[in-house]
Amino acid sequence: MTELNTESARRAIVEHTRGLAESAAAAGPDAAVPTAPKWTITDLVEHVGQTQNWVASIIEQRITDPRQLPMEMAVLPADPDQWQAWLSESAQRVVSACSDEALDAPVFNPAGDERSGTRFWISSLLNEAVVHGFDAAAAANRPLDVDADIAAALIGNHLAMLTSPTWKMQRAESAEAIRGTGQTLQWLATDLADDTGAWFIERGPDGPTWQRGTQPADVTVSGPARSLLLTLTRRLPLTGPEAADLRVDGDTDLAQHWLDNTAHVSG
Repeated sequence: MTELNTESARRAIVEHTRGLAESAAAAGPDAAVPTAPKWTITDLVEHVGQTQNWVASIIEQRITDPRQLPMEMAVLPADPDQWQAWLSESAQRVVSACSDEALDAPVFNPAGDERSGTRFWISSLLNEAVVHGFDAAAAANRPLDVDADIAAALIGNHLAMLTSPTWKMQRAESAEAIRGTGQTLQWLATDLADDTGAWFIERGPDGPTWQRGTQPADVTVSGPARSLLLTLTRRLPLTGPEAADLRVDGDTDLAQHWLDNTAHVSG
């Protein structure tokens, strides 16, 4: 998986958390989140801030044993006027915890893949800030810009999670649903070069595999990297008026089936 420069990822976590906080303030604490129907803005802010503080504790303490993961969660301030400062502090805390020194230190990685724990958490936290930033923006009816290289890195992270050693344990139904007999899907970012903006998936009997690059596929979904990311994380639909900048060539049902069975973002 091609990863963002670590400093760029840390900076993006702070910037997207700030944007999320601004959207939350514009929407108001009781506003419904249309892209996460079970949540209000209060739930969204609490989740993001608690997650950032929780992960910061894991990395700061160099926790490697999942049985020792923190049990207590940070408390959301009762006054919504304090939420922007609270989120700013949680974002700054966690990017400080993800220091250069911590990058390859022993830290628990829930995916069980080849990444160090801290590198896993950086990608996961950036995904949280970007995708939930879109949730907050949708609630406030505000636009959300996502740099193409950030979106591409998060698409790679998304696919890495779905094919990680622990996905079968965490999401057995999903793992079973995305097995196949050779069906292929191509995701193609039109605003990036093929070596960084193309993802080819093959669904086999033992589960899916993926690689960067382009190959003939049963279905090809193309569009800006931002739109691909938000579609893969089920924040935007595959077809219809909201998917105007996406093009689907081939077996649309195959692509939709993949989306219907691969959610792993909270909410």
